[in-house]
Formats: sequence, C-alpha cells, structure tokens
Amino acid sequence: MKGKNLNSSVSVSSPSLREGRDGIKFIVSGGGTGGHIYPAIAIANELKSRFPDAEFLFVGAQDKMEMQKVPQAGYAIKGLWIAGLQRKLTLQNLLFPIKLINSLWKSRAIIKSFKPDVVIGTGGFASGPLLQMANSLNIPTVIQEQNSFPGITNKLLSKKANRICVAYENLERFFPKDKMILTGNPVRQDLIDIDSKREEAIKYFNLDASKKTLLVLGGSLGSRRVNQLIEKELPLFDLLNVQIIWQCGKFYFDQYNKYNTNANQQPTTNIQVFAFIDRMDLVYAAADFVISRAGASSVSELSIVGKPVIFIPSPNVAEDHQTKNAKSIVDRNGALMLKESELDEKFNTVFSDLVANENLQKQLSINIKKLAKIHATRDIVDEIVKLIK
Repeated sequence: MKGKNLNSSVSVSSPSLREGRDGIKFIVSGGGTGGHIYPAIAIANELKSRFPDAEFLFVGAQDKMEMQKVPQAGYAIKGLWIAGLQRKLTLQNLLFPIKLINSLWKSRAIIKSFKPDVVIGTGGFASGPLLQMANSLNIPTVIQEQNSFPGITNKLLSKKANRICVAYENLERFFPKDKMILTGNPVRQDLIDIDSKREEAIKYFNLDASKKTLLVLGGSLGSRRVNQLIEKELPLFDLLNVQIIWQCGKFYFDQYNKYNTNANQQPTTNIQVFAFIDRMDLVYAAADFVISRAGASSVSELSIVGKPVIFIPSPNVAEDHQTKNAKSIVDRNGALMLKESELDEKFNTVFSDLVANENLQKQLSINIKKLAKIHATRDIVDEIVKLIK
C-alpha cells in the first residue's frame, strides 16, 4: 500500500488544471444509507471548491434516500432501477437480473451522454453497474471503500479501478495493492472544530448546561434494537441525571416521539427525539457521551469528534463488518463496545461506570482522536485529480 502522507499530491492551486482545462465533469455514485451518501457529497464539495466551473452528476438508486439528500446538497441526480439481493427468495430477487441489465444499459447511456472525466463510487446499489460501465468505456474510476471488510461489489470493481481509497489498513487480501491508498473516510468538515460550538449547541437543543448529555445514533435509517435499549433504560438515564438527544430514525419516529420532552407535559428527563439530525456539528458539540452503531462513516466522524463512545455494532450486515469497524477502535482503547447479545446483561453497568469515571472518559477521547484522519477528503480528491487527463 502507498504511504499515508499525500502532501506531495496535486494541490488545489495547480495552475495546469486550474487554467488549462475547461468543462471538467465528474459522476459520483453513492447511496442507500447516509454512510454512502455523505462521503460522496463531501468528495463532490471538495472537488467543487477546487474546480468551481466543473459539472457534477450523481447517480443513485431511484427509490433510496439519495434521491432526496443529494438535491438538498445542491447536486443533480439520476436514478437507476436497482436494488440488492435479499437473503430469502422474494419477488425482488427474481427481478434482480432484469434490474441489473436495465441499470447497466442506463448507466452506459448516462456516461455516454455526460462524458465524465472521472467516475467516483462510494458504495451503494447504483455504484456497481455505473462503475462497471465506466470501466468498460475506459473512463477513469475511483472506489472509496469505507469499511474494514469490503463488499463483493467493490471487490469485483477493484480489478479495473484506477484508484482504491481505503479507510483501514491490511486490505491487501481484498484489493490490488498497487491501486490502494490509505486515506480514511470523508467526513463533514464542520466537525473538525466542534469545541468552539459548545455554547451554541446547548442553546440550539435547549439543554441544561449543568447536566451531562447522551447522544444516541442508530444510523441514518434507525436501529430497532438500539431504540429498544434506550426505551428500556430511560429510568437509568433519569437516575444518572443524564439528558438525551435521541436520533431514532424515520421508521421509528412515530413510535418513540412520545418520549420527546415537547410531547410530555411532565418530563423527568430532558429527552430530544429526532427522526434525523441535520446539524451534526452542533449535536456532537453538545454530547458528552455517544451510543452509536458502527457504520464506517460514524466511526470516522466519532474519531474526529473525540467523545467517549459505546459502539453497538449491527450484526445484520455483510461479514459482520460493523463489529470489525468498531474493533479497530476498541483494540486501541479508543472506545467501548457491546454486542447486541450483551445489552441486557451488561449495558447498565458499562454505561454507569463510564458516566462515573472521568479518567476513562479522558482516556477514550484521547485515544480515539489519535486514529482520526481529518484530511481524508482532501487526500481522496488529490487522487481523483491525478486521473484528470
């Protein structure tokens, strides 16, 4: 694998690219969950800052959340009729070959029409057919692999990709070594200096500055098991005098909104319940502790944020990669981890000990920050710039 330090890469002020090229075009594909969408948007934003006159087109799955989130970020998007395989025999699985062929042909038409200089994939259902067609048309492609255990699509695409930007070490058994570069995952740049936003965050969420605040993140779509845990442990949080900001996910909001302080006339604990949180910089600034799933983007963001965290990995993902993501931090004493099977037995003790132990809080914060790659977006874009002809 190439070295971690990319400071020698093409810089933002490169005159040959700034002044010698007009009409640079990028296609970006990433979706299905926030973990694929927000890295894609972060990469596009960095590219746009370097090439203000460049054209951008996103490609996603036509019924997934990227169809809303990408236009909200200011970019055009086209949708493919594509979805993943289910674990059991369903009509969706029977339609998969038809959807795949349709998506390959539509991807080809999009690429031929838009004529991109580079195609970038950050994962999600649409990335597969799009990058496959880009490779077949000899368009330079970049894969951004967020997880410590890659999915089968990126493994297949990696054979013809020009660059593979990874977030974890020791992925040589999955990808060609000469194409890989360790960059980390793209994150929102407004997370880098959250300490200065603490006072603003307390006011924004109407919190009590004298109390500790727990932030609960179940992923962009929400987590049933994490939500069940928080509901069950509300008496514990009340006993510990901890206020809560709880992102439960859009699928669960109607079920848990009843615990929101605004909906409860006589709350014993300040509880803010959200389907989705837009101001992640402020919510991280407000938090003293975090309970989170261990998706790759969440792990990367929490490393930069540096708050004490308890990871609860989802066991329902390919190759149990969330557990591997979390262990990469836990093994370096940067976080705590509880498996779903351990929650009923261990959560009460683990969380209570964390709240009571300031030395442990400081140790976790220091160690997880050591693992942060705050220049990941810049370094990934440096690699993309090298491929512009």
